[in-house]
Amino acid sequence: MLDIVPTGKILGADVLGLDLSRPLSDEDFAALLEALGRHGVLRFPRQSITPAHLRDFSARFGGLQRTVSDANEPGIPEVSILSNIVENGKPIGIADAGQDWHTDMSYNATVGFVNVLYAIKVPRRDGRALGSTSFANMHAAYDDLPEDLKQLLANATATHDFNKFWENMRSRPGSTRPPLTPEQRAKRPPSTHPVFLDHPITGRKVLYCNPGYAIRINELDAQQSDEVLERLFAHQLQPKYQYTHEWTEGDVLMWDHIGTLHAAWPDYLPHEHRLIKRCQVLADRIFDPSFLPAALRPARDAAQH
Repeated sequence: MLDIVPTGKILGADVLGLDLSRPLSDEDFAALLEALGRHGVLRFPRQSITPAHLRDFSARFGGLQRTVSDANEPGIPEVSILSNIVENGKPIGIADAGQDWHTDMSYNATVGFVNVLYAIKVPRRDGRALGSTSFANMHAAYDDLPEDLKQLLANATATHDFNKFWENMRSRPGSTRPPLTPEQRAKRPPSTHPVFLDHPITGRKVLYCNPGYAIRINELDAQQSDEVLERLFAHQLQPKYQYTHEWTEGDVLMWDHIGTLHAAWPDYLPHEHRLIKRCQVLADRIFDPSFLPAALRPARDAAQH
């Protein structure tokens, strides 16, 4: 029987009693969507799944994005490999830790809905797990936003650009990333989204503007845009909105991109191996009113009025 146990913090809950190698029932699917809206970050501990299981579970929530790199599971391009392991002189995946706060896929015309990550190897030092992932609650960040910013940005949009992230990662010491090719840039063109979104599960507004990809408030001149973005980024990253997940082997972690930001911390060395497999789920279905189970719609609709 599925049991959802909150962390007691601003984000996060453990989901117990669910084997992700088995098909997800409609009842459990509805419970997970409600928990995503309520808690933002869900941990499924002690899982033992294949890449195909990870893909099939993730695909229940929407379409799956393929990466611009070739660091994917052989034969299953929807599953990315995140790793610092090198075999026979060749990396077996792409390192993801070290990117500052961001929301995956906000650069897409169709934004991201959830990430689903499966931890296979977790680096440790002196008995302490390394490579934790931190999250920030964008429901709470919007609620506490100063009134002048709520009014100024009520109908504003922001441009998000994948290249901002890519160039930031290229500038890191030791990076061997090449610039994006014209073909890769064409696959990840800039996109525009409202600064405030109505969350498709909760119906509440969230602050949807992150330092990893947002480059411009389109309705403001360049100087004012830079000033407002600086205020937004400082506000949304206050410690009171943050929650950090410490990884354990067998964890499957799912989080809501629409209602959270995240950052992965690179506090481990090359010989301290980390191996995680990931699916990125697009919000190509969750904004469709008919996709949300009927039991969840009244609460969403009430929050929007």
